[in-house]
Amino acid sequence: MFMKIKHPLAAVAAALAVVGTGLAATAEAAPAPHRPAAKCPALTVSKGWYGDNKQRLQRLLDTYGRCSDAYDKRHKPLAVFDWDNTVIKNDVGDATMFWMLRHGKIRTPERGDWRTTSRYLTAPAAKALAKACPATGRTLPTRTNTACADEIAAVYGEGTTATGKAAFAGFDHRRMEPQYAWLAQLLRGWSTARVKDFAAAARAENLAAPIGAEQRVGTGKVTGWARYYDQQRDLIRALKKAGFDVYVVSASPEPIAEVWAKGVRVDARHTIGIRNVTREGRLTARLKGCGSVEDGADSMITYIDGKRCAINERILGVRGKAAERVQPAAKRQVFAAGDSDTDVSFLRDATGLRLVLNRNKAELMCRAYDNGDRRWLINPMFIEPKGKQSAPYPCATTGYTGRDGTKAPVRRADGSVIADQQDSVYGGSATS
Repeated sequence: MFMKIKHPLAAVAAALAVVGTGLAATAEAAPAPHRPAAKCPALTVSKGWYGDNKQRLQRLLDTYGRCSDAYDKRHKPLAVFDWDNTVIKNDVGDATMFWMLRHGKIRTPERGDWRTTSRYLTAPAAKALAKACPATGRTLPTRTNTACADEIAAVYGEGTTATGKAAFAGFDHRRMEPQYAWLAQLLRGWSTARVKDFAAAARAENLAAPIGAEQRVGTGKVTGWARYYDQQRDLIRALKKAGFDVYVVSASPEPIAEVWAKGVRVDARHTIGIRNVTREGRLTARLKGCGSVEDGADSMITYIDGKRCAINERILGVRGKAAERVQPAAKRQVFAAGDSDTDVSFLRDATGLRLVLNRNKAELMCRAYDNGDRRWLINPMFIEPKGKQSAPYPCATTGYTGRDGTKAPVRRADGSVIADQQDSVYGGSATS
């Protein structure tokens, strides 16, 4: 159990400055004066937290929450969580895609042309999909046509055709992951309510299935289970009780994320994901933009820099091109949590603490282990954590993926290169 520590009545925090990019950082705040326990919600789940991570998160709650003299309910501190593999184990987009394939719920593309589903779909992929999935009606018979199910699963899951040819090309790798976007685009023709029905059915199946379960899609086997992390559910509960404004920002389609987020009592208004343009009450294959990206341009989703844009626009109220830029520290989220390179930008923007679940993602782990401002918390995944990565993370050479997909060194805000980092927080390492 967490033991409340009586904090000193006064403490001093030194201000840190990150040079060169506007990523101005505020030092992790000093402990707040002691307050009655009833006013300071405590984290109750201890198992699974690494080192002093739980204690530092508790200090964040005590410093910025209602029990702090500085708390202003008119300007609540902001906490932002990624969803898949951050709040839960496994991927809710995958779960819904697999359910739709098993139940024949993917619509036949407009005019039978698969290129209408994604502007980034390559000619070989469009040809392979057309061959495997001939248009026979409003929906594709993926329950019985295993070749069609296999081809869609390969393009979505691997980014290649079933024969290994690249399925997507020509996209900005810091704003778009076309495989993630493709799920949202394949929801074309359904209403938001129906998509939520699909997600709810997939959720029920995946939560009921035993840990490690697989399901058959086409001729292959794929992940068939999911679990909420008790530690994250507890953290979200405590943050909300402490008066934080808690949001989920996911690279899954927004209606799907909304269904799952209810399980941690985060409502639809506080859930952000990939959004489709709608027409006459039904989703289209076009996607809503952000910042300077117009609706239907399909070139930015809630992915890396796109997550930053979505937070700035939909939470902070920043409009236009400015939403794509780092905002002043006083406006930004105090806390952020993520597990993948897709979360790097909004994690870096957090001014208090940044919680990372280690899934061996190169750029994210380079920045977290570098930990120049001492605000990064690294934790093994709470269920089936990965073991130690034997080779160092290639931070100084190929850890960063540029907008055109080329690999480059991971650089700090001042332009200096981060040295290769050894993996030290992983499954089996000492935890609290």
